[in-house]
Amino acid sequence: MVLSQPLGADLDEFYSGQRSRIMIVEDDPDTTTLLKQILRTAGFDVLSAANGIEALRKYHTITPDMVLLDLLMPEMDGWETLRQLRQVSTTPVLVLTAVDAKESLMECFHLGADDYLVKPFHRGEVLARINAILRRSRHVQSSHRYVFPNVGLIIESQSREVRYKNERIPLTVKEFEVLSTLAKYAPEVVDYLTLSEAVWGRDLPQARQRIKFLIYLLRRKLGNVDEAGADLIVNVDRLGYKLETGE
Repeated sequence: MVLSQPLGADLDEFYSGQRSRIMIVEDDPDTTTLLKQILRTAGFDVLSAANGIEALRKYHTITPDMVLLDLLMPEMDGWETLRQLRQVSTTPVLVLTAVDAKESLMECFHLGADDYLVKPFHRGEVLARINAILRRSRHVQSSHRYVFPNVGLIIESQSREVRYKNERIPLTVKEFEVLSTLAKYAPEVVDYLTLSEAVWGRDLPQARQRIKFLIYLLRRKLGNVDEAGADLIVNVDRLGYKLETGE
């Protein structure tokens, strides 16, 4: 007997929190309904938004694992939606649009899209592209990428790059080790011993003072981009520090 695959959930109705979540950003209700049917049958949870403004609001409520993005929409089009999404997140984006122009394709890739598919689409191709993108995304996440969309902070361990509010923050090696260690345990408090071992490989007698100075330098650099950046790292009296993730 062949067992059918369980349907994914429609997150516009309720949130299951179990399977990969895909947000459809599309102003045509018939296309949205078709995509929901395709994705739910394939076992994905889905939610939808009719324009970019609604999409960005819903994104912060139920952070999806992937976004299917139309370009020609009212109120906020797909290009602007993609630009604003990339300021706070590296969530994979598949542009699904009727715009069949090389200039549009190149602009979307420049803005940070992961793939571009022109309508009309075929069910098998949509699912193949989605699964390929999600596989790549999971591989990257396993390389320790820390993303905190609520505060606009992205930390890439492999390239040792930090972006805050869409600005690249240059850090020294030790500054980066402190910040990435806080990100690893966020939003929990990280004690001085854990920070010392992460930065110097052992507990140093002067570790607490050295860590305090590194925290001071980090706050200055983050605060230069946005005044709230100085408050991203919170001191917990006599215990250590924690990263404020906005969750």
